[in-house]
Amino acid sequence: MEKKLIDHLFRYHSGKMVSVLTRIFGLSNLEIIEDAVQDTFIKASVSWRTKQPDNPEAWLTQAAKNRILDIFRKLNTEKKHLPNSIHGTNAIAINELFLDTEIEDSQLRMIFTACHPKLDPRDRISFALKTVSGFSIKEIASALLTKEDSVKKRLTRARKSIQHSQLKFKIPQGTSLPQRLESVMEVLYLIFNEGFHSNRKDTLIRKELCGEAMRLCKMLLKNKHTRSPDVYALFALMCFHSARIETKTNADDELLDLKTQDRSKWHVPLITLGNTMMNKAVDTSTFSCYHYEAAIAAEHLRAPRFEDTNWDKILHWYACLHAIQPMPIHLLTMAVVCLQNKDTVTSKKYLDQIKPEDFVQRAYLYHGTLSDYYYATNNLEKAIKHIDDAINIVTNKSEKSYLQKKKSDLLFSKN
Repeated sequence: MEKKLIDHLFRYHSGKMVSVLTRIFGLSNLEIIEDAVQDTFIKASVSWRTKQPDNPEAWLTQAAKNRILDIFRKLNTEKKHLPNSIHGTNAIAINELFLDTEIEDSQLRMIFTACHPKLDPRDRISFALKTVSGFSIKEIASALLTKEDSVKKRLTRARKSIQHSQLKFKIPQGTSLPQRLESVMEVLYLIFNEGFHSNRKDTLIRKELCGEAMRLCKMLLKNKHTRSPDVYALFALMCFHSARIETKTNADDELLDLKTQDRSKWHVPLITLGNTMMNKAVDTSTFSCYHYEAAIAAEHLRAPRFEDTNWDKILHWYACLHAIQPMPIHLLTMAVVCLQNKDTVTSKKYLDQIKPEDFVQRAYLYHGTLSDYYYATNNLEKAIKHIDDAINIVTNKSEKSYLQKKKSDLLFSKN
């Protein structure tokens, strides 16, 4: 129980603690702050075995502050690193930084710092996932489809760049804001996707990550400087996907595709909220990738039955999306849509433009789609070969089980 509680608090509160403490002690001390927050959770895991505090978050926050002061004192650098005074009126001011509105402001400052143009784009995403949302290195590697060693290097480079460039801990304004906001949205999109379709072996959906991404996105919408049509579109997309989240698996944690999901259980309030957000999102002359992805998600939600899905419209939105953001996954999905339309010729044209290496950890999606293509063209031998390739690659147990059932169906058809 204690470990689950601590894991929960780390996910939801470590980013808050790092952000607020960075605002107090400065970006130059970020690594010390991160270590202090980590030490605090280790301390909690030990001390809470006997007695859990009445207010765990307040306990962790105070313990992190105390831990930082201890470190600075041990290093004999208190005068250099700490504010001029941590007593009296300044102590009150520091405590006010832990009010909800100030915590949000600090987290916005942190995520915009992480997305500063002086940082390498790949480093920005890794760094934001680590500092704002408390991702582990393994989780970041999974979200970004890269190796853990690469993530460690990116985090190190980001910290060095922050130190070298002496970046300011603030929310950008003026002409620098749009570019920085774009990077922030990319990070939130990745956080949500890791929750909606996790790469973990034992878990397909991680609702806490979806909720965290939506919380941070709402923070952007609440701030008048960061509110924009693209952010509204991103939040709409999250609402539309979240509306289906309870139907993605059954009681046995088996994966259910769109065809087998119980549409009567799709969450109507989230669909309504998503539609409201989209109405605000389209108040612009140009559409972002989030607009098109939200339009695709909305199209699926609009169909009363799977058979009623307007695949032509979905293919159109994917073509628009691919035009502004060319990616192998879009071509793969367009191939899938064409198969739904029984257009195997066009599907193969899309498949011929991509290869399994394009998808790194998700290469099983490529082989699964090829299997569907060969089944649709009555080539059962190749269909079985590629479903086997997919099964051998996939790591998530729910997805593996789903693919094994598809193989069973193929073998039944063969016999």
